[in-house]
Amino acid sequence: MLLAGKTAAISGAASARGIGRATSLLFAEHGARVAILDIDGAAAQAAAAELGPQHLGLCCDVADKASCTQAAERVLGAFGVLDILINNAGITQPVKTLEIDEASWDRIQDVNTKGVLFLSQAFLPSMRARRQGAIACMSSVSAQRGGGIFGGPHYSAAKAGVLGLAKAMAREFGPDGIRVNCVAPGLVQTDITAGKLSDAMRAEIVRGIPLGRLGEARDVAGIFLFLASDLSAYVTGAVIDVNGGMLIHG
Repeated sequence: MLLAGKTAAISGAASARGIGRATSLLFAEHGARVAILDIDGAAAQAAAAELGPQHLGLCCDVADKASCTQAAERVLGAFGVLDILINNAGITQPVKTLEIDEASWDRIQDVNTKGVLFLSQAFLPSMRARRQGAIACMSSVSAQRGGGIFGGPHYSAAKAGVLGLAKAMAREFGPDGIRVNCVAPGLVQTDITAGKLSDAMRAEIVRGIPLGRLGEARDVAGIFLFLASDLSAYVTGAVIDVNGGMLIHG
C-alpha cells in the first residue's frame, strides 16, 4: 500500500461520480486515513462513513477562509497531522466571453483559485512545522489550450491561475520539504458532464483523443495517488496531463 499510515484531506470529494470521491476511495484502498471536505456537509459525512469509521467527513466552503481554517483545525484535531492535501474542489460554467458577468467571474475564481489558496494556507503551517507534506491541485486542460468543452473563459483563467499558484507554492515551500504539483485532466465523465453530451458530441470528441475514450474519475485519482505517495518524492512544481492525448504539447 502506497499510503499506509498517511493522512489526507480531499476537497470537493462528496459527489458520487466525482474525481474527489474516486480519489478518496483509492487513497483509502492504499492505507490512508481520509478527511472528505465538501460544501455539502451531510454528503461529506455519508461519503466518509462509506469508507469506514476511521475516516472523516466535514463541511468546508473553500471560497471562505474561515470555513477552511475551521475544517483544518478539525482535521488536525482528529488526525493529529496531515500528510497530503488534494485541492480538488471546483465549479464550471459554459458561457462565452461576452456573457460573463462580474458575479459569475467572481464565483468561478473564488472556488477554483482562491479556494486552493485558502485551503493550502490552512494546512501549510502544520506541514511546515513537520518539514514534510504533499499538495496536489486540480487544474484543467482548459487552462492549457484556452478553453475546454464545458468551461467558459473565466474557468480557463481560474484553472490557469491554479497552475501559477501551485508552481509558486512549490518554489516557496520546497525548502520546507513540501511538494506542490498540479493535475490537468481533459474531459472526464463525472456528475458535471452527465447528460450534457449527445452521442454525436461524444463521438466527435473521442475522435480527437488518441487513446480513443473519455476519461474516468479513477484515471485522475491514480495520478493524485502518484503525487501523494513517495513514488513522486523528487517531483514538485510539475503539471501532469491526464487527457488521453487530447492535448499533446512540448
